[in-house]
Amino acid sequence: MEVASLVLPVFAIIVTGWLAGEFGYLSRGLADALVHFAYNVAMPALLIVTIAQEPARNLLEWRFLLAFGGGSLICFALVFVPVRAGGKHDLASSTIHGMAAAMTNTGFVALPILHAIYGQPAVLPAAVATVFVAAVMFPITVILLEKRDARGASAHSAGLAKQILLNPMVLSTFVGLAWAVTGLPVPPPVAAYLNMIADALTPSALFAIGLGLSVEGLRSNLKASFALAAVKLVVMPLIVYGLCVVIGLTPRYTVAAVICAAVPTAKTVYVLAHEHKVEEKLVAATVSITTMLSVATLLIALYLLPGSASGMR
Repeated sequence: MEVASLVLPVFAIIVTGWLAGEFGYLSRGLADALVHFAYNVAMPALLIVTIAQEPARNLLEWRFLLAFGGGSLICFALVFVPVRAGGKHDLASSTIHGMAAAMTNTGFVALPILHAIYGQPAVLPAAVATVFVAAVMFPITVILLEKRDARGASAHSAGLAKQILLNPMVLSTFVGLAWAVTGLPVPPPVAAYLNMIADALTPSALFAIGLGLSVEGLRSNLKASFALAAVKLVVMPLIVYGLCVVIGLTPRYTVAAVICAAVPTAKTVYVLAHEHKVEEKLVAATVSITTMLSVATLLIALYLLPGSASGMR
Protein backbone atom coordinates (compact mmCIF):
# COMPACT_ATOMS: atom_id res chain seq x y z
CA MET A 1 0.00 0.00 0.00
CA GLU A 2 2.95 2.33 0.52
CA VAL A 3 3.69 2.47 -3.20
CA ALA A 4 0.02 3.09 -4.04
CA SER A 5 -0.21 5.89 -1.50
CA LEU A 6 2.76 7.55 -3.17
CA VAL A 7 1.76 7.06 -6.80
CA LEU A 8 -2.00 7.56 -6.74
CA PRO A 9 -1.87 11.21 -5.59
CA VAL A 10 0.43 11.92 -8.50
CA PHE A 11 -2.06 10.53 -10.99
CA ALA A 12 -4.90 12.19 -9.11
CA ILE A 13 -3.42 15.48 -10.30
CA ILE A 14 -3.66 14.25 -13.91
CA VAL A 15 -7.28 13.20 -13.35
CA THR A 16 -8.05 16.58 -11.75
CA GLY A 17 -6.68 18.33 -14.81
CA TRP A 18 -8.73 16.11 -17.13
CA LEU A 19 -11.93 16.75 -15.14
CA ALA A 20 -11.28 20.50 -15.17
CA GLY A 21 -11.04 20.46 -18.97
CA GLU A 22 -13.82 17.91 -19.54
CA PHE A 23 -16.41 19.89 -17.58
CA GLY A 24 -15.28 23.28 -18.87
CA TYR A 25 -14.02 24.54 -15.52
CA LEU A 26 -10.79 25.54 -17.24
CA SER A 27 -10.05 26.00 -20.91
CA ARG A 28 -8.00 23.21 -22.45
CA GLY A 29 -5.98 25.96 -24.08
CA LEU A 30 -4.45 26.70 -20.69
CA ALA A 31 -2.61 23.38 -20.89
CA ASP A 32 -0.20 24.90 -23.40
CA ALA A 33 0.67 27.74 -21.01
CA LEU A 34 1.26 25.30 -18.13
CA VAL A 35 3.41 23.12 -20.37
CA HIS A 36 5.50 26.11 -21.45
CA PHE A 37 6.02 27.15 -17.82
CA ALA A 38 6.95 23.63 -16.71
CA TYR A 39 9.21 23.03 -19.71
CA ASN A 40 10.99 26.39 -19.86
CA VAL A 41 11.06 27.50 -16.21
CA ALA A 42 10.30 24.89 -13.53
CA MET A 43 12.11 21.92 -15.06
CA PRO A 44 15.35 23.82 -15.86
CA ALA A 45 15.37 25.16 -12.28
CA LEU A 46 15.04 21.63 -10.90
CA LEU A 47 17.75 20.24 -13.18
CA ILE A 48 20.21 23.04 -12.40
CA VAL A 49 19.80 22.94 -8.61
CA THR A 50 19.93 19.14 -8.51
CA ILE A 51 22.88 18.56 -10.83
CA ALA A 52 24.91 21.51 -9.51
CA GLN A 53 24.80 20.08 -5.98
CA GLU A 54 25.79 16.57 -7.06
CA PRO A 55 29.46 15.50 -6.89
CA ALA A 56 30.87 15.52 -10.41
CA ARG A 57 31.94 11.88 -10.18
CA ASN A 58 28.31 10.80 -9.75
CA LEU A 59 26.99 12.63 -12.78
CA LEU A 60 27.81 10.17 -15.54
CA GLU A 61 26.32 6.70 -15.05
CA TRP A 62 26.97 5.15 -18.44
CA ARG A 63 25.30 1.88 -17.48
CA PHE A 64 22.04 3.74 -16.87
CA LEU A 65 22.32 5.41 -20.27
CA LEU A 66 23.02 2.04 -21.87
CA ALA A 67 20.01 0.42 -20.19
CA PHE A 68 17.45 3.16 -20.82
CA GLY A 69 18.82 4.35 -24.16
CA GLY A 70 19.40 0.83 -25.43
CA GLY A 71 15.87 -0.19 -24.45
CA SER A 72 14.42 2.85 -26.22
CA LEU A 73 16.25 2.15 -29.46
CA ILE A 74 15.45 -1.58 -29.35
CA CYS A 75 11.72 -0.86 -28.95
CA PHE A 76 11.84 1.64 -31.80
CA ALA A 77 13.40 -1.00 -34.03
CA LEU A 78 10.90 -3.67 -32.91
CA VAL A 79 8.05 -1.54 -34.26
CA PHE A 80 9.72 0.38 -37.09
CA VAL A 81 11.19 -2.63 -38.92
CA PRO A 82 8.03 -4.78 -39.24
CA VAL A 83 5.81 -1.77 -40.01
CA ARG A 84 8.18 -0.63 -42.76
CA ALA A 85 8.68 -4.17 -44.06
CA GLY A 86 4.92 -4.65 -44.33
CA GLY A 87 4.87 -2.33 -47.33
CA LYS A 88 1.75 -0.40 -46.27
CA HIS A 89 3.56 2.49 -44.60
CA ASP A 90 6.19 4.87 -45.92
CA LEU A 91 9.32 5.94 -44.05
CA ALA A 92 7.62 8.82 -42.21
CA SER A 93 4.65 6.73 -41.09
CA SER A 94 6.90 3.88 -39.96
CA THR A 95 9.03 6.35 -38.00
CA ILE A 96 5.99 7.75 -36.17
CA HIS A 97 4.79 4.23 -35.35
CA GLY A 98 8.19 3.37 -33.90
CA MET A 99 8.54 6.55 -31.87
CA ALA A 100 4.99 6.27 -30.52
CA ALA A 101 6.13 3.03 -28.92
CA ALA A 102 9.62 4.13 -27.87
CA MET A 103 9.84 7.87 -27.18
CA THR A 104 9.00 8.20 -23.52
CA ASN A 105 7.60 11.20 -21.66
CA THR A 106 10.50 11.49 -19.21
CA GLY A 107 10.33 15.26 -18.81
CA PHE A 108 6.66 15.77 -18.02
CA VAL A 109 5.72 12.46 -16.38
CA ALA A 110 8.71 10.35 -15.28
CA LEU A 111 10.71 13.21 -13.80
CA PRO A 112 7.80 14.72 -11.79
CA ILE A 113 6.69 11.26 -10.61
CA LEU A 114 10.17 10.22 -9.50
CA HIS A 115 10.68 13.60 -7.87
CA ALA A 116 7.34 13.38 -6.06
CA ILE A 117 7.92 9.82 -4.81
CA TYR A 118 11.66 9.71 -4.12
CA GLY A 119 12.70 13.35 -3.94
CA GLN A 120 15.78 14.95 -5.50
CA PRO A 121 17.95 11.78 -5.56
CA ALA A 122 15.72 10.51 -8.36
CA VAL A 123 16.04 13.66 -10.45
CA LEU A 124 19.56 12.98 -11.72
CA PRO A 125 18.86 9.70 -13.58
CA ALA A 126 15.57 11.11 -14.82
CA ALA A 127 17.48 14.13 -16.15
CA VAL A 128 19.88 11.84 -17.99
CA ALA A 129 16.93 9.99 -19.54
CA THR A 130 15.29 13.29 -20.49
CA VAL A 131 18.44 14.55 -22.20
CA PHE A 132 18.75 11.23 -24.08
CA VAL A 133 15.22 11.65 -25.42
CA ALA A 134 15.89 15.27 -26.38
CA ALA A 135 19.38 14.73 -27.82
CA VAL A 136 19.01 11.29 -29.45
CA MET A 137 15.41 10.18 -29.98
CA PHE A 138 14.13 13.59 -31.11
CA PRO A 139 16.87 14.16 -33.73
CA ILE A 140 16.47 10.61 -35.08
CA THR A 141 12.77 11.27 -35.55
CA VAL A 142 13.30 14.62 -37.25
CA ILE A 143 15.99 13.25 -39.56
CA LEU A 144 13.80 10.32 -40.65
CA LEU A 145 10.75 12.55 -41.14
CA GLU A 146 12.49 15.26 -43.13
CA LYS A 147 12.87 14.92 -46.88
CA ARG A 148 16.28 16.38 -47.25
CA ASP A 149 18.10 17.06 -50.49
CA ALA A 150 21.80 17.66 -50.81
CA ARG A 151 21.33 21.41 -50.98
CA GLY A 152 19.50 21.72 -47.69
CA ALA A 153 21.32 19.06 -45.73
CA SER A 154 23.99 21.21 -44.09
CA ALA A 155 21.57 24.00 -43.20
CA HIS A 156 19.15 21.49 -41.75
CA SER A 157 21.92 19.82 -39.73
CA ALA A 158 23.07 23.17 -38.33
CA GLY A 159 19.50 24.09 -37.41
CA LEU A 160 18.93 20.74 -35.75
CA ALA A 161 22.16 21.01 -33.74
CA LYS A 162 21.18 24.50 -32.58
CA GLN A 163 17.71 23.30 -31.62
CA ILE A 164 19.18 20.48 -29.50
CA LEU A 165 21.77 22.67 -27.78
CA LEU A 166 19.20 25.37 -26.96
CA ASN A 167 16.65 22.85 -25.68
CA PRO A 168 15.86 23.97 -22.08
CA MET A 169 16.48 20.48 -20.71
CA VAL A 170 19.83 20.11 -22.44
CA LEU A 171 20.93 23.67 -21.71
CA SER A 172 20.02 23.53 -18.00
CA THR A 173 21.75 20.16 -17.67
CA PHE A 174 24.94 21.65 -19.12
CA VAL A 175 24.68 24.62 -16.74
CA GLY A 176 24.31 22.26 -13.79
CA LEU A 177 27.20 20.12 -15.03
CA ALA A 178 29.46 23.15 -15.42
CA TRP A 179 28.69 24.26 -11.87
CA ALA A 180 29.23 20.77 -10.47
CA VAL A 181 32.61 20.48 -12.18
CA THR A 182 33.79 23.65 -10.41
CA GLY A 183 33.06 22.00 -7.05
CA LEU A 184 31.67 25.26 -5.69
CA PRO A 185 28.61 25.12 -3.42
CA VAL A 186 25.42 26.72 -4.65
CA PRO A 187 24.78 29.86 -2.54
CA PRO A 188 21.82 29.22 -0.18
CA PRO A 189 19.71 32.11 -1.55
CA VAL A 190 20.21 30.84 -5.10
CA ALA A 191 19.40 27.27 -4.08
CA ALA A 192 16.26 28.45 -2.24
CA TYR A 193 15.18 30.49 -5.28
CA LEU A 194 15.65 27.58 -7.67
CA ASN A 195 13.95 25.12 -5.32
CA MET A 196 10.89 27.35 -4.99
CA ILE A 197 10.48 27.40 -8.76
CA ALA A 198 11.30 23.69 -9.06
CA ASP A 199 8.56 22.78 -6.59
CA ALA A 200 6.01 23.97 -9.14
CA LEU A 201 7.09 21.37 -11.70
CA THR A 202 5.12 18.38 -10.41
CA PRO A 203 1.68 20.01 -10.11
CA SER A 204 1.95 22.16 -13.24
CA ALA A 205 3.29 19.41 -15.54
CA LEU A 206 0.91 16.70 -14.36
CA PHE A 207 -2.13 18.98 -14.32
CA ALA A 208 -1.30 20.09 -17.86
CA ILE A 209 -1.13 16.45 -19.03
CA GLY A 210 -4.64 15.86 -17.69
CA LEU A 211 -6.04 19.16 -18.95
CA GLY A 212 -4.82 18.42 -22.45
CA LEU A 213 -6.24 14.88 -22.65
CA SER A 214 -8.94 14.43 -25.28
CA VAL A 215 -11.52 11.64 -25.33
CA GLU A 216 -11.91 12.18 -29.07
CA GLY A 217 -8.31 11.07 -29.52
CA LEU A 218 -9.24 7.62 -28.28
CA ARG A 219 -11.89 6.98 -30.90
CA SER A 220 -9.64 6.45 -33.89
CA ASN A 221 -6.97 3.85 -34.58
CA LEU A 222 -7.81 1.98 -31.36
CA LYS A 223 -6.38 -1.38 -32.43
CA ALA A 224 -3.03 0.01 -33.57
CA SER A 225 -2.86 2.38 -30.59
CA PHE A 226 -3.41 -0.42 -28.08
CA ALA A 227 -0.69 -2.47 -29.79
CA LEU A 228 1.74 0.46 -29.56
CA ALA A 229 0.68 1.05 -25.94
CA ALA A 230 1.48 -2.59 -25.11
CA VAL A 231 4.99 -2.16 -26.48
CA LYS A 232 5.45 1.16 -24.69
CA LEU A 233 4.10 0.19 -21.27
CA VAL A 234 4.97 -3.53 -21.06
CA VAL A 235 7.67 -4.55 -23.53
CA MET A 236 9.91 -1.51 -23.11
CA PRO A 237 10.07 -1.62 -19.28
CA LEU A 238 10.83 -5.36 -19.43
CA ILE A 239 13.65 -4.83 -21.93
CA VAL A 240 15.09 -1.97 -19.89
CA TYR A 241 14.89 -4.00 -16.68
CA GLY A 242 16.61 -6.92 -18.39
CA LEU A 243 19.43 -4.64 -19.52
CA CYS A 244 19.72 -3.23 -15.99
CA VAL A 245 20.11 -6.73 -14.56
CA VAL A 246 22.63 -7.81 -17.22
CA ILE A 247 24.91 -4.79 -16.70
CA GLY A 248 24.52 -4.78 -12.90
CA LEU A 249 22.91 -1.37 -12.43
CA THR A 250 22.35 -0.21 -8.84
CA PRO A 251 18.80 -0.37 -7.35
CA ARG A 252 18.49 3.44 -7.46
CA TYR A 253 19.25 3.66 -11.16
CA THR A 254 17.34 0.47 -12.00
CA VAL A 255 14.14 1.88 -10.46
CA ALA A 256 14.63 5.17 -12.31
CA ALA A 257 15.37 3.46 -15.64
CA VAL A 258 12.31 1.22 -15.47
CA ILE A 259 9.99 4.02 -14.37
CA CYS A 260 11.31 6.24 -17.17
CA ALA A 261 10.56 3.40 -19.60
CA ALA A 262 7.10 2.71 -18.16
CA VAL A 263 5.60 6.20 -18.50
CA PRO A 264 3.40 7.29 -21.43
CA THR A 265 4.42 8.18 -24.95
CA ALA A 266 5.92 11.66 -25.19
CA LYS A 267 3.66 14.41 -26.48
CA THR A 268 6.65 15.45 -28.59
CA VAL A 269 5.75 12.61 -30.95
CA TYR A 270 2.35 14.20 -31.54
CA VAL A 271 3.96 17.60 -32.09
CA LEU A 272 6.20 16.08 -34.77
CA ALA A 273 3.34 14.09 -36.30
CA HIS A 274 1.22 17.23 -36.46
CA GLU A 275 4.08 19.26 -37.95
CA HIS A 276 4.66 16.72 -40.72
CA LYS A 277 1.00 15.69 -41.12
CA VAL A 278 1.75 12.02 -40.48
CA GLU A 279 -0.40 9.65 -38.36
CA GLU A 280 -1.72 12.47 -36.15
CA LYS A 281 -4.83 10.59 -34.97
CA LEU A 282 -2.83 7.45 -34.24
CA VAL A 283 -0.37 9.34 -32.05
CA ALA A 284 -3.09 11.31 -30.27
CA ALA A 285 -4.88 8.09 -29.38
CA THR A 286 -1.63 6.41 -28.30
CA VAL A 287 -0.66 9.31 -26.03
CA SER A 288 -4.11 9.27 -24.40
CA ILE A 289 -4.23 5.47 -23.98
CA THR A 290 -0.70 5.19 -22.59
CA THR A 291 -1.38 8.06 -20.18
CA MET A 292 -4.43 6.29 -18.75
CA LEU A 293 -3.06 2.74 -18.73
CA SER A 294 0.27 3.80 -17.22
CA VAL A 295 -1.49 4.29 -13.88
CA ALA A 296 -1.79 0.51 -13.60
CA THR A 297 1.52 -0.45 -15.25
CA LEU A 298 3.52 1.98 -13.09
CA LEU A 299 1.92 0.66 -9.91
CA ILE A 300 2.77 -2.90 -10.94
CA ALA A 301 6.33 -1.92 -11.83
CA LEU A 302 6.87 -0.15 -8.50
CA TYR A 303 5.48 -3.09 -6.55
CA LEU A 304 7.62 -5.64 -8.39
CA LEU A 305 10.90 -3.72 -8.60
CA PRO A 306 13.37 -4.85 -5.91
CA GLY A 307 14.20 -1.96 -3.61
CA SER A 308 11.62 0.39 -5.11
CA ALA A 309 10.49 1.53 -1.67
CA SER A 310 13.95 2.58 -0.56
CA GLY A 311 16.22 2.42 -3.60
CA MET A 312 16.32 6.19 -4.09
CA ARG A 313 17.05 7.21 -0.56
